[in-house]
Amino acid sequence: MIIDIHTHTPQFRDAVPPGLRKLNAVWRPDAVRPANYSWPEYLDAQSAVDKSVVFGIAWEPGEKVGGVGPRDVGDIADGVNDSTATFVRAHPDRLIGFMSVHPYDNGLHDEMERSRVDLGLRGIKLGANYQSFDPLESRALAIYAYAERHGLPVLFHNGTSAVKTAPIAAAHPLTVDVIASRYPDLRIIMAHMGHPWTVDTVVVVRKHPNVYTDISGLFYRPYTAYDALIKATEWSVLDKILFGSDFPVATPAETLAGLRGVNAIVEGTRMPRVPEDKIEEIIHRDSLALFGLS
Repeated sequence: MIIDIHTHTPQFRDAVPPGLRKLNAVWRPDAVRPANYSWPEYLDAQSAVDKSVVFGIAWEPGEKVGGVGPRDVGDIADGVNDSTATFVRAHPDRLIGFMSVHPYDNGLHDEMERSRVDLGLRGIKLGANYQSFDPLESRALAIYAYAERHGLPVLFHNGTSAVKTAPIAAAHPLTVDVIASRYPDLRIIMAHMGHPWTVDTVVVVRKHPNVYTDISGLFYRPYTAYDALIKATEWSVLDKILFGSDFPVATPAETLAGLRGVNAIVEGTRMPRVPEDKIEEIIHRDSLALFGLS
Protein backbone atom coordinates (compact mmCIF):
# COMPACT_ATOMS: atom_id res chain seq x y z
CA MET A 1 0.00 0.00 0.00
CA ILE A 2 1.18 3.54 -0.80
CA ILE A 3 -0.11 6.44 1.28
CA ASP A 4 0.24 10.06 0.20
CA ILE A 5 0.31 11.88 3.54
CA HIS A 6 0.43 15.40 2.07
CA THR A 7 -2.10 16.77 -0.45
CA HIS A 8 -4.29 19.87 -0.76
CA THR A 9 -8.06 20.04 -1.18
CA PRO A 10 -9.33 20.92 -4.70
CA GLN A 11 -11.27 24.15 -5.17
CA PHE A 12 -13.62 22.92 -7.93
CA ARG A 13 -15.90 19.88 -8.07
CA ASP A 14 -15.85 19.82 -11.86
CA ALA A 15 -13.49 21.21 -14.48
CA VAL A 16 -11.94 24.59 -13.72
CA PRO A 17 -14.00 27.09 -15.75
CA PRO A 18 -12.30 28.75 -18.74
CA GLY A 19 -10.42 31.86 -17.70
CA LEU A 20 -10.26 30.91 -14.01
CA ARG A 21 -7.24 28.63 -14.14
CA LYS A 22 -4.35 29.93 -12.02
CA LEU A 23 -0.75 28.82 -12.50
CA ASN A 24 2.22 29.07 -10.16
CA ALA A 25 5.76 29.41 -11.49
CA VAL A 26 7.39 30.02 -8.10
CA TRP A 27 6.82 26.73 -6.24
CA ARG A 28 9.22 24.72 -8.38
CA PRO A 29 12.44 25.57 -10.27
CA ASP A 30 11.62 23.05 -13.01
CA ALA A 31 7.89 23.38 -13.73
CA VAL A 32 4.83 25.61 -13.71
CA ARG A 33 2.01 24.00 -11.73
CA PRO A 34 -1.73 24.66 -11.48
CA ALA A 35 -2.68 26.57 -8.35
CA ASN A 36 -6.35 25.66 -8.68
CA TYR A 37 -7.76 22.37 -9.85
CA SER A 38 -10.77 20.07 -9.76
CA TRP A 39 -11.86 16.88 -8.03
CA PRO A 40 -11.26 14.83 -11.22
CA GLU A 41 -7.76 16.28 -11.67
CA TYR A 42 -6.90 15.50 -8.07
CA LEU A 43 -8.25 11.94 -8.23
CA ASP A 44 -6.49 11.24 -11.52
CA ALA A 45 -3.15 12.36 -10.07
CA GLN A 46 -3.72 10.34 -6.90
CA SER A 47 -4.38 7.14 -8.86
CA ALA A 48 -0.69 6.34 -8.36
CA VAL A 49 -1.32 5.77 -4.63
CA ASP A 50 -3.85 3.82 -2.58
CA LYS A 51 -4.99 6.46 -0.09
CA SER A 52 -4.34 10.16 0.43
CA VAL A 53 -4.52 12.61 3.32
CA VAL A 54 -6.05 15.90 2.17
CA PHE A 55 -6.42 19.33 3.79
CA GLY A 56 -6.77 23.06 3.21
CA ILE A 57 -5.19 25.95 5.08
CA ALA A 58 -7.01 28.42 7.33
CA TRP A 59 -5.02 31.43 6.21
CA GLU A 60 -6.65 33.96 8.54
CA PRO A 61 -8.71 33.88 11.77
CA GLY A 62 -12.33 33.16 10.98
CA GLU A 63 -11.59 32.49 7.32
CA LYS A 64 -14.37 30.74 5.45
CA VAL A 65 -12.33 29.54 2.47
CA GLY A 66 -8.93 28.01 2.08
CA GLY A 67 -6.73 26.34 -0.49
CA VAL A 68 -3.15 26.16 -1.65
CA GLY A 69 -2.66 29.93 -1.68
CA PRO A 70 -4.18 32.91 0.16
CA ARG A 71 -7.87 33.34 -0.69
CA ASP A 72 -7.57 30.83 -3.54
CA VAL A 73 -11.33 30.41 -3.98
CA GLY A 74 -13.16 28.03 -6.28
CA ASP A 75 -16.75 26.87 -6.44
CA ILE A 76 -16.42 25.08 -3.08
CA ALA A 77 -16.33 28.06 -0.73
CA ASP A 78 -18.31 26.85 2.28
CA GLY A 79 -15.35 26.85 4.65
CA VAL A 80 -11.90 25.33 4.51
CA ASN A 81 -12.84 22.34 6.66
CA ASP A 82 -16.28 21.88 5.12
CA SER A 83 -14.69 21.78 1.67
CA THR A 84 -12.30 19.06 2.76
CA ALA A 85 -15.03 17.08 4.52
CA THR A 86 -17.32 17.27 1.48
CA PHE A 87 -14.55 15.93 -0.76
CA VAL A 88 -13.65 13.14 1.66
CA ARG A 89 -17.27 12.05 2.09
CA ALA A 90 -17.56 11.69 -1.68
CA HIS A 91 -14.52 9.38 -1.80
CA PRO A 92 -14.22 7.71 1.64
CA ASP A 93 -12.33 4.71 0.26
CA ARG A 94 -9.50 6.90 -1.01
CA LEU A 95 -9.33 9.97 1.22
CA ILE A 96 -8.71 10.92 4.84
CA GLY A 97 -9.29 14.56 5.77
CA PHE A 98 -7.38 16.83 8.15
CA MET A 99 -8.79 20.11 9.47
CA SER A 100 -6.95 23.41 9.45
CA VAL A 101 -7.55 26.02 12.14
CA HIS A 102 -6.10 29.38 13.08
CA PRO A 103 -5.00 29.85 16.70
CA TYR A 104 -6.12 33.48 16.71
CA ASP A 105 -9.71 32.60 15.78
CA ASN A 106 -12.11 33.42 18.61
CA GLY A 107 -14.06 30.26 17.76
CA LEU A 108 -10.99 28.02 17.72
CA HIS A 109 -12.16 25.34 20.16
CA ASP A 110 -15.63 25.15 18.66
CA GLU A 111 -14.19 24.77 15.17
CA MET A 112 -11.86 21.98 16.28
CA GLU A 113 -14.76 20.19 17.95
CA ARG A 114 -17.02 20.65 14.94
CA SER A 115 -14.34 19.48 12.51
CA ARG A 116 -13.48 16.42 14.59
CA VAL A 117 -16.96 15.35 15.71
CA ASP A 118 -19.35 16.60 13.02
CA LEU A 119 -17.11 16.60 9.95
CA GLY A 120 -15.04 13.54 10.84
CA LEU A 121 -11.67 15.14 10.10
CA ARG A 122 -8.89 13.14 11.69
CA GLY A 123 -5.83 15.34 11.99
CA ILE A 124 -4.72 18.98 11.90
CA LYS A 125 -2.71 20.87 9.27
CA LEU A 126 -0.86 23.99 10.41
CA GLY A 127 1.50 26.37 8.64
CA ALA A 128 2.60 28.99 11.14
CA ASN A 129 4.48 30.93 8.48
CA TYR A 130 1.54 31.03 6.05
CA GLN A 131 -0.94 31.72 8.84
CA SER A 132 1.37 34.31 10.45
CA PHE A 133 1.23 33.06 14.02
CA ASP A 134 3.81 32.33 16.67
CA PRO A 135 3.94 28.51 16.94
CA LEU A 136 4.98 28.75 20.61
CA GLU A 137 2.33 31.30 21.68
CA SER A 138 -0.34 30.17 24.17
CA ARG A 139 -3.17 30.05 21.63
CA ALA A 140 -1.13 27.78 19.37
CA LEU A 141 -0.25 25.60 22.36
CA ALA A 142 -3.99 25.11 22.94
CA ILE A 143 -4.21 23.41 19.53
CA TYR A 144 -1.40 20.99 20.37
CA ALA A 145 -2.99 20.18 23.74
CA TYR A 146 -6.33 19.49 22.05
CA ALA A 147 -4.70 17.32 19.40
CA GLU A 148 -2.74 15.34 21.98
CA ARG A 149 -5.86 14.82 24.09
CA HIS A 150 -7.91 13.53 21.16
CA GLY A 151 -5.19 11.58 19.36
CA LEU A 152 -5.12 13.84 16.30
CA PRO A 153 -1.80 13.96 14.40
CA VAL A 154 -0.56 17.43 13.50
CA LEU A 155 1.13 18.06 10.15
CA PHE A 156 3.25 21.20 10.25
CA HIS A 157 4.59 23.06 7.27
CA ASN A 158 8.28 23.15 8.08
CA GLY A 159 10.78 24.90 5.87
CA THR A 160 11.03 28.01 3.80
CA SER A 161 8.50 29.58 1.44
CA ALA A 162 8.44 32.15 -1.34
CA VAL A 163 5.21 33.72 -0.03
CA LYS A 164 6.22 37.27 0.90
CA THR A 165 3.80 37.50 3.82
CA ALA A 166 5.08 34.26 5.39
CA PRO A 167 7.67 34.76 8.18
CA ILE A 168 10.31 32.11 7.56
CA ALA A 169 11.34 31.69 11.20
CA ALA A 170 7.81 30.59 12.15
CA ALA A 171 8.30 27.36 10.21
CA HIS A 172 11.82 26.48 11.29
CA PRO A 173 12.11 22.79 12.25
CA LEU A 174 13.67 23.52 15.64
CA THR A 175 10.34 24.92 16.88
CA VAL A 176 9.04 21.35 16.70
CA ASP A 177 11.68 20.28 19.21
CA VAL A 178 10.11 22.65 21.76
CA ILE A 179 6.55 21.54 20.91
CA ALA A 180 7.37 17.82 21.05
CA SER A 181 9.15 18.27 24.38
CA ARG A 182 6.06 19.93 25.90
CA TYR A 183 3.61 17.47 24.34
CA PRO A 184 5.44 14.12 24.20
CA ASP A 185 2.33 12.12 23.21
CA LEU A 186 1.44 14.46 20.34
CA ARG A 187 2.04 12.76 16.99
CA ILE A 188 3.73 15.18 14.61
CA ILE A 189 4.58 15.15 10.92
CA MET A 190 7.19 17.69 9.78
CA ALA A 191 6.53 18.47 6.12
CA HIS A 192 9.16 18.69 3.36
CA MET A 193 11.92 17.44 5.67
CA GLY A 194 12.05 21.10 6.73
CA HIS A 195 13.96 22.16 3.60
CA PRO A 196 16.50 23.73 3.49
CA TRP A 197 17.11 22.92 7.19
CA THR A 198 17.00 19.19 6.61
CA VAL A 199 19.67 18.32 9.16
CA ASP A 200 17.67 20.16 11.85
CA THR A 201 14.63 18.09 10.91
CA VAL A 202 16.66 14.88 11.06
CA VAL A 203 17.91 15.55 14.59
CA VAL A 204 14.43 16.53 15.83
CA VAL A 205 12.92 13.36 14.35
CA ARG A 206 15.71 11.29 15.89
CA LYS A 207 15.13 12.79 19.34
CA HIS A 208 11.35 12.42 19.63
CA PRO A 209 9.59 9.04 19.26
CA ASN A 210 6.31 10.55 18.03
CA VAL A 211 7.80 12.94 15.46
CA TYR A 212 8.03 11.97 11.78
CA THR A 213 8.78 13.82 8.57
CA ASP A 214 7.57 13.61 4.97
CA ILE A 215 9.55 13.87 1.73
CA SER A 216 7.06 16.05 -0.15
CA GLY A 217 8.46 18.89 -2.21
CA LEU A 218 12.04 17.65 -2.34
CA PHE A 219 12.73 15.63 -5.50
CA TYR A 220 12.72 18.61 -7.88
CA ARG A 221 15.78 20.00 -6.11
CA PRO A 222 17.91 16.89 -6.67
CA TYR A 223 20.89 17.75 -4.49
CA THR A 224 18.70 18.90 -1.60
CA ALA A 225 16.74 15.65 -1.80
CA TYR A 226 19.87 13.50 -1.97
CA ASP A 227 21.58 15.40 0.85
CA ALA A 228 18.49 15.19 3.07
CA LEU A 229 18.16 11.43 2.64
CA ILE A 230 21.89 10.86 3.17
CA LYS A 231 21.63 12.79 6.43
CA ALA A 232 18.66 10.64 7.40
CA THR A 233 20.70 7.55 6.50
CA GLU A 234 23.68 8.60 8.60
CA TRP A 235 21.48 9.52 11.57
CA SER A 236 19.42 6.31 11.27
CA VAL A 237 16.00 7.90 10.81
CA LEU A 238 15.00 6.58 7.39
CA ASP A 239 12.33 4.55 9.19
CA LYS A 240 10.65 7.80 10.27
CA ILE A 241 10.23 9.29 6.80
CA LEU A 242 6.78 9.22 5.18
CA PHE A 243 5.78 9.39 1.55
CA GLY A 244 3.99 12.58 0.46
CA SER A 245 3.64 14.53 -2.78
CA ASP A 246 2.41 18.03 -1.82
CA PHE A 247 -0.09 17.81 -4.70
CA PRO A 248 -0.70 20.00 -6.72
CA VAL A 249 2.89 21.23 -6.36
CA ALA A 250 3.97 17.75 -7.44
CA THR A 251 2.18 14.54 -8.35
CA PRO A 252 2.64 11.22 -6.57
CA ALA A 253 4.00 9.69 -9.79
CA GLU A 254 6.67 12.37 -10.07
CA THR A 255 7.54 11.98 -6.41
CA LEU A 256 7.83 8.20 -6.68
CA ALA A 257 10.17 8.52 -9.67
CA GLY A 258 12.22 11.21 -7.97
CA LEU A 259 12.57 9.21 -4.78
CA ARG A 260 13.60 6.06 -6.63
CA GLY A 261 16.11 8.08 -8.64
CA VAL A 262 17.59 9.99 -5.71
CA ASN A 263 21.04 8.39 -6.15
CA ALA A 264 21.33 9.33 -9.84
CA ILE A 265 23.01 12.61 -8.96
CA VAL A 266 26.07 10.76 -7.62
CA GLU A 267 26.27 8.05 -10.28
CA GLY A 268 29.89 7.44 -11.28
CA THR A 269 31.27 8.89 -8.04
CA ARG A 270 32.35 7.47 -4.68
CA MET A 271 29.68 9.47 -2.85
CA PRO A 272 27.44 7.43 -0.51
CA ARG A 273 24.10 6.06 -1.68
CA VAL A 274 20.73 6.03 -0.01
CA PRO A 275 19.90 2.31 0.38
CA GLU A 276 17.40 1.27 -2.28
CA ASP A 277 15.55 -1.10 0.05
CA LYS A 278 15.03 1.78 2.49
CA ILE A 279 13.65 3.93 -0.32
CA GLU A 280 11.03 1.25 -1.02
CA GLU A 281 10.21 1.12 2.69
CA ILE A 282 9.54 4.87 2.65
CA ILE A 283 7.26 4.47 -0.35
CA HIS A 284 5.28 1.61 1.18
CA ARG A 285 5.27 2.79 4.81
CA ASP A 286 1.79 2.56 6.34
CA SER A 287 1.61 6.05 7.78
CA LEU A 288 -2.10 5.63 8.49
CA ALA A 289 -1.37 2.79 10.90
CA LEU A 290 1.40 4.83 12.56
CA PHE A 291 -1.10 7.55 13.44
CA GLY A 292 -4.10 5.38 14.18
CA LEU A 293 -5.90 6.42 10.99
CA SER A 294 -6.35 3.00 9.37
